[in-house]
Amino acid sequence: MKRREFHRRMLMLGAGVPAGLALAGDEKSDSDFPEHFNEAPRKLPARSFDVVVAGGGTAGVVAALAAARNGARTMLVETKGYTGGTVTEGGTALHSFYNLWTAFPGVEKRQVVRGIPEVIIDRLLKVGACTGHAEMKKGLDFDSVCTAIDTELYKLTTMEMLAEAGVLTCVNTMLTGAIRDGFRLIGVIINSRSGREAVFAECFVDCTAYGDLAAYAGAEYTEPNDYACCNSVGIGNVDIDRYKTYLEESGGLSQLAFGIRSGEDGKVVRVQGGLGPGFREEARKIGMSSVTTTVHDNYLMFIKCNYKVPGNVNNRDDMATAELEVRRRMARAVELFRKYVPGCEKAFMARTSPTLCIRRGRFITCDYDITHEDVIEGRHFDDDVAAYGFHDYAPRLKIKDGGTYGIPYRAQRVKGIDNLMCAGMMITSDKRAHMSTRNTVSCMAQGQAAGTAAALCAGRSCGTRDLPYKLLRETLEDDGVYFEG
Repeated sequence: MKRREFHRRMLMLGAGVPAGLALAGDEKSDSDFPEHFNEAPRKLPARSFDVVVAGGGTAGVVAALAAARNGARTMLVETKGYTGGTVTEGGTALHSFYNLWTAFPGVEKRQVVRGIPEVIIDRLLKVGACTGHAEMKKGLDFDSVCTAIDTELYKLTTMEMLAEAGVLTCVNTMLTGAIRDGFRLIGVIINSRSGREAVFAECFVDCTAYGDLAAYAGAEYTEPNDYACCNSVGIGNVDIDRYKTYLEESGGLSQLAFGIRSGEDGKVVRVQGGLGPGFREEARKIGMSSVTTTVHDNYLMFIKCNYKVPGNVNNRDDMATAELEVRRRMARAVELFRKYVPGCEKAFMARTSPTLCIRRGRFITCDYDITHEDVIEGRHFDDDVAAYGFHDYAPRLKIKDGGTYGIPYRAQRVKGIDNLMCAGMMITSDKRAHMSTRNTVSCMAQGQAAGTAAALCAGRSCGTRDLPYKLLRETLEDDGVYFEG
C-alpha cells in the first residue's frame, strides 16, 4: 500500500468509519500494512523506590529479601504469577549448600551457603516442603547432599516472606524498558493489566536470567547459545522405591539419597542410574535423564527432557517451536514410565513448567569475568561476597581439594552502568566456569550479595563502585553469609 493511501484510510477511520468494517472495495493483503509503526509519546504514571529487582526467580527472591531487610523500599518485578523461577520450574534438588567433602577423604564437611537461602530452607522444613540437606549415599563425587523442595510450597513460602519483608511484589508484570541518564540507570518501564508505568529507583538488580534489564539499559552482552533448554515433568501415581529397584537391576544406581519424604525421614528422595535397554534408547531420543527427586510418596517430582533450541533462546519464534517439541517429549516420557517401569503403570503428568527452563540467556559483561581456573583452583578474592563449592561437571571437574571459590563483588557489577548489578546465570562467560556459577544455590548466594549491595548503595546515594567493600562484607556477615578465611 502506498503511504498516501494508508494515511487516507487512517483519516477516514478517525472521521468515524468503524474500525471493524472494511472500506468499500478494499482487499487486504500483507503488503497493505506498514513495516513499522511509531508509537505516540504519552505520559506514564510513575512511582519511586530505593531498589528495583527485575525477575522474581532463584536469585531475585533472595535479592529482594536482602534489599528490604537492609532497609530499602523494594519493588520486585516478575513476569509470572508466582516467585521461584528455576527452583520451582526445574523442580530438582538445589545444588549445593555444602562443599563436596565426600569426594575428598578427610576434608571437613561445611555448609558454605547460609544466610537468607538457609532461612528459606528452614521455612520450607516447617511446612513439610523440603527433604532437608540429605546426604548422598551414592554419587559422592557429584554432590555431597541433596536438598529437594516442594515446588508449589516454595512459591507460597517465598511470596509470604517477601510480603513480610515489605517488598512490593509485582507479579504478572513485564519489564519492557529502561531509562538512563548518562552512566546511570534511573528507571524502568513495566507493563501489566493495570497499564504501563515508569518506576524510578536509586539502584537496580537484574535477576531475569535472560539479562533483560541489562540489555534494555544498553549494557554490553553476548548471546552464547551454548546450552540445551529443558522442561521438567512431575509424574504422579508412581512408586519411587520400585523405580530405585528398577534402576539397580537395569545397570546399577549412580546416585542415591535418603531424606524426609511425606514427613518421614530416611526415605528415598533422589535416584539416578542405568536404564533398561528399551527404555534407554527411547529416553535418549527425547533427551530424558533417569535422575529424579521428590519430597512426596507416589510422585517423581522431576523428570527432565532436554532440547537444544535451533536458533536463539531470546527469539520468541524459536522458543515457540521449542516449547511444542519439549511438551511432546514430556508426554512421551510419561508413556515410557508406564511401559517400562514397575510401579508406574498408571502414571500421569502431574506438573510441568509454564515455560522452558534456560541455562543461559545473555552473558552480561561485568567488571570481572570469573574464569574456569578461578573455579577449579578454588580462588578467593579481596572482594568476595559469597563462597561456593559445587560444579555441575563433577565428577570430571571439581573444586580443588573439596574446597570453595569466591564470587567477587566486581563480578556482579554491570560494566559501564553506575548503579546496576546482576545475579544468577547471566555472569561468567566461560561455559566451564558457568557450569558452577549458574547453579541454583550459587544464584541464591549471588542474590543476597546483590540485594544487600543495592540497599547499601541506595541508602548512601552512591554508585555500586563507590560502596566501601568493608561495609558490604560486614553487613553480609551480620546477615549470616559464610566466608572462607
